[in-house]
Amino acid sequence: MKGKVISMKRKWLAVCMTLCMMLGLTACGGTGDKGASNEQESSSETVSEEDSDSESQDTSGSVTTDLSKIDNSAWQYNSDDDVYYQIGISYCSNPADENYETLAVFVPRAYMTGTDNGDGTYTCEINSDGTVGSYTAENAPIVMPINTPGYSAQAALTEYTSVSQYTDAGFVYVHAGCRGRDAGAPAGVTDLKAAIRYIRYCDDVLAGDAESIFTFGMSGGGAQSSVVGSTGDSSLYDAYLEEIGAVEGVSDAVLGSMCWCPITNLDSADEAYEWMMGTTRSNLSDEEQEISDKLAEAFATYINDAGIKDENGNVLTLEESSDGIYQAGSYYDYMKSVIEKSLNNFLADTTFPYDASATGNKGGGPGGDFGGRGGRMKGNFDGNFDVSGEAPADGGSGNIEDIDNITRNQTSSGISLSGTYETAQDYIDALNANGEWVTYDEASNTAAITSIADFVKAFKSASKNLGAFDQLDGGQGENTLFGYGDGSGAHFDSALADILNSLGSGYASDYSEDLSKTDSVGNTVDTRLNMYTPLYYLLESSEGYGTSTVAKYWRIRTGIAHSDCALSTEMNLALALENTEGIEDVDFETVWGAGHTEAERTGDSTTNFIEWVNECMKK
Repeated sequence: MKGKVISMKRKWLAVCMTLCMMLGLTACGGTGDKGASNEQESSSETVSEEDSDSESQDTSGSVTTDLSKIDNSAWQYNSDDDVYYQIGISYCSNPADENYETLAVFVPRAYMTGTDNGDGTYTCEINSDGTVGSYTAENAPIVMPINTPGYSAQAALTEYTSVSQYTDAGFVYVHAGCRGRDAGAPAGVTDLKAAIRYIRYCDDVLAGDAESIFTFGMSGGGAQSSVVGSTGDSSLYDAYLEEIGAVEGVSDAVLGSMCWCPITNLDSADEAYEWMMGTTRSNLSDEEQEISDKLAEAFATYINDAGIKDENGNVLTLEESSDGIYQAGSYYDYMKSVIEKSLNNFLADTTFPYDASATGNKGGGPGGDFGGRGGRMKGNFDGNFDVSGEAPADGGSGNIEDIDNITRNQTSSGISLSGTYETAQDYIDALNANGEWVTYDEASNTAAITSIADFVKAFKSASKNLGAFDQLDGGQGENTLFGYGDGSGAHFDSALADILNSLGSGYASDYSEDLSKTDSVGNTVDTRLNMYTPLYYLLESSEGYGTSTVAKYWRIRTGIAHSDCALSTEMNLALALENTEGIEDVDFETVWGAGHTEAERTGDSTTNFIEWVNECMKK
């Protein structure tokens, strides 16, 4: 195999130290410290073709790549933001789409000393004495946005973009373009992993701590942030990473994952949607109603087999009920308590009189500001992408529903709140305008709900067609995601396929055909679905448990009123993480009244994300 074979930084350092001790050398070269010149790296890393062929047979503890490290003579400088930056850096040697598979790096000036080359570029060296707050070039966290609504592509940057909120905080900011759902899963996450590997490969010449990478995203971006966070070093990705020429022999795990409204765990998402929200559907045919009911039953089977536990290690289950489909049991009770906690947080956070109209959210709330990376994808959100990653010609409204090309139906919840409420009791009375489903204790300023079904009827009506993610006609965004790279949709839900087959549905043959197809590396959609399902790696009941390096820190926020997925999506993810060995912290909150947005109880999403990263770095 041609290419460079490079000893891992720590291993090389250990070897050099050993040689120095044994031979009494005063200079071994290639110590792996930040700031080594590119020339030094080249001389220490390049081996003969004969040696390369020999060593490539066993790359344990070594790095294999054809890629050069970041060129430290090619930095540019932005004086307004006081950062050095590079754009258009290739992170894989055999890109599937060069329009996307490059990255950009933004580094606070304090971390590097630059010499003007006279042509608009700078030659930079790591400045180990420079600081931004408590951070240095050695320990600064690296943050990576994943702005992929509806699993769309993330366009590679082609010009300077200010990310000063992050660099002013002392973070190194890496924007990696990645392919979208039209390329078929696992293309997007494969690209992000390749970028992470490249950053680790460049750790000794790039400011920032490559062991402290945090990803963050919302909706489909939140989903892919959760996938990156849960699938670190998963061997299932190896063939795909090899296809695009990713760096081999380094980790693609991250330290932390921030997920707003993550539309993930798609292996059970159709079933969860009908279990929680199917009762709000209307005008279904007899066959469609039977499909909806059977999907709800299938979710109960899934939960009772999954072994999902609460924070105390108690296994949660669903039980048959007199009203509804499996609307009882410890799992049901736990979800009901999550909804009540969301409402009670709102009551605790909110000062009355309260103007519900000012928030623009269902049911009023929350008290926080949706600025920064907010729900309209403004500020530093690189969005306004369709599935190809291009901006709409008219610029779009900025609402994520307008730009993610996900199929939704117009729905209206049972209640509509507007105007000013003088007291908490006035607000509760408005919630109960169509019938009492919330009880309120003024003395403790706490509330309780009658049932999940009543909450859903008021706030979270179904907004997607039957087969919310694996749509019966194959026309949903997730169908394209699990297609085969030609932009066409394919079915992926085997439980739904079994239901259709048992009913003798005319859709059954389409599902059977799609589920049997294989992709470029010979995998069926079942394997690809596992790769995009965090719970496959997190639940002890799953064969994927323990096969990946999971991020230690997680922050999950969701608008509890959004109807893009069932609440079980975010709740199950948080619970699985709580019970996964090695996880240091899981910060999960639902935001009352908020929809499909970067929901925050208080403050704005960017500031809260930065503060969370800072807290993680102190642990």
